[in-house]
Amino acid sequence: MVVLNRIYTKTGDAGTTALGTGERVSKTSSRIAAYGTVDETNAAVGVARTHLAGSDPDVDAMLLRVQNDLFDLGADLCVPDKGQKLPYEPLRIADAQVSRLESEIDLMNAELDPLRSFILPGGTPTGAALHIARTVSRRAERLMVELSNEPGETVSPPALKYINRLSDFLFVASRYVNGRGKGDILWVPGKNR
Repeated sequence: MVVLNRIYTKTGDAGTTALGTGERVSKTSSRIAAYGTVDETNAAVGVARTHLAGSDPDVDAMLLRVQNDLFDLGADLCVPDKGQKLPYEPLRIADAQVSRLESEIDLMNAELDPLRSFILPGGTPTGAALHIARTVSRRAERLMVELSNEPGETVSPPALKYINRLSDFLFVASRYVNGRGKGDILWVPGKNR
């Protein structure tokens, strides 16, 4: 259980922060950028949920599961796997979380007509908010891949799969809440030339 009695500790005043291993790193490190952007994705999903306002409890439940998964992903990223012995078992993203996302994508996508064009982000406020969450999750993915390519750094394959699948999930969810795709705004190439 997490207990937060003090909100400020002053330990980061010099521009460093602690990883889950206790190691202190710069707040500009690639690892901090990656899990900070995962946190930003979580906040964007939270905003999207406020737009649902009870209109689709099934989608809201899916998004709540995503928010919990994103905290798991942040926990995974804040404890780098460098083969060190830790006094606890670090929380890691599991393949089952990826599989659940895939199932939920398939469930929503089954009710959508196939796309014949790219779509513009928008539609309903919920759909637009989910598109914002999707683009933030794509940025998190780029940062996680960048981190995984750094010498001496690792990101677990399930974590990379999860963040990749999440943007697909958010795309399908945006179409789903946009009237099952009926409210999609189609891109018309060269329309304003």
